[in-house]
Amino acid sequence: MIKRTRAAISKFIIHKVGNKFNSATNIFSENVITFDEESYELMKPFLLKSFGNLTESYRFNHHSNVELNEINNYTSQIFQDNESFVEVSKNIVKHLFEQSNSAQIKTGDVIIALFEDIEFKEVVTQAVGIFKIENKLNFFQTYTENNSLDIFVQSGISTRKLDKGCLIINSSDAEGRAVLSIDTNNYDAQYWIKNFLSVKLADDSNQHTQNYLEMCKDFSDEIIKEDFGMQEKSKFLAKTVDFFKENEDVNIESFKEEVFEENNDYKSMFDDYKKQYEELNDVFVRNQFAISDAVVKKQKQKLKTEIKLDTNIQIKLDIDSPDASAEYLEKGYDEERKMKYYKVFFNDEE
Repeated sequence: MIKRTRAAISKFIIHKVGNKFNSATNIFSENVITFDEESYELMKPFLLKSFGNLTESYRFNHHSNVELNEINNYTSQIFQDNESFVEVSKNIVKHLFEQSNSAQIKTGDVIIALFEDIEFKEVVTQAVGIFKIENKLNFFQTYTENNSLDIFVQSGISTRKLDKGCLIINSSDAEGRAVLSIDTNNYDAQYWIKNFLSVKLADDSNQHTQNYLEMCKDFSDEIIKEDFGMQEKSKFLAKTVDFFKENEDVNIESFKEEVFEENNDYKSMFDDYKKQYEELNDVFVRNQFAISDAVVKKQKQKLKTEIKLDTNIQIKLDIDSPDASAEYLEKGYDEERKMKYYKVFFNDEE
């Protein structure tokens, strides 16, 4: 979603956020950090690498006026006046503290950084990053004393992954300023996305593609698998992926014609399920939209096409070969054994 080849950290500060339920207070820094070269070369990819493959983005939300959204307002101040960075960063932490409405919300270090030359959708611009470190790792540190090496335990920030983080991009579209977010500790997702950032998913091709594919996945599990079996489910998913790979746009009527062919019962069930899915999940699944190839690639990895049998045998079907299941896999029933079976046709073992 972003490119960080030319990105640079121009301002960086660390504060500590407490929790008002357990009397843990905030601790504020008064000055930005000046990096040595080694620390800088570790810090920049640590903060940015998780955002490189994100396919979904958010936009700020507010019940009356989006300009009153706290994080939108604070980051706007930083973009407009870099000299306000330290004081505004404190306000961001205070706002995060106010969202700790549960004793389960963890305290942690809060990193706030201003990035230059972030590339987002072919636009090179600034971005404000807000990162919360909730978990620290223990590690051994050695030292020399009396001509011998000794060891003690220290606790520090792992450079492998972020707990929570967001990038507010200084670039807007019709829906507003773009926001990217990650949360690997999503036990408290409402706290970060809804309460702290107060954002909603962008109404774009990424989101339309994801909504549609997630609906198809649930349809395959709840309807096709339950009524017609795993082989039919796998065939449906393979045809769905094939449709998304071969087309630039989705039209729901074209989709049904190609995926379900002449099976009008499947088409009717799909229409009924779509209505139920939208109501149950409070989501609008569009009937026509441009396909996001990045989302298709990411969602394809989540689609499971294994047939698991109670005889400890699994048959894995290739989701990129929609016709293979129908052509080379045959299901039947053995009267003598009183058991179901699959017959697999092939030329050679690979």
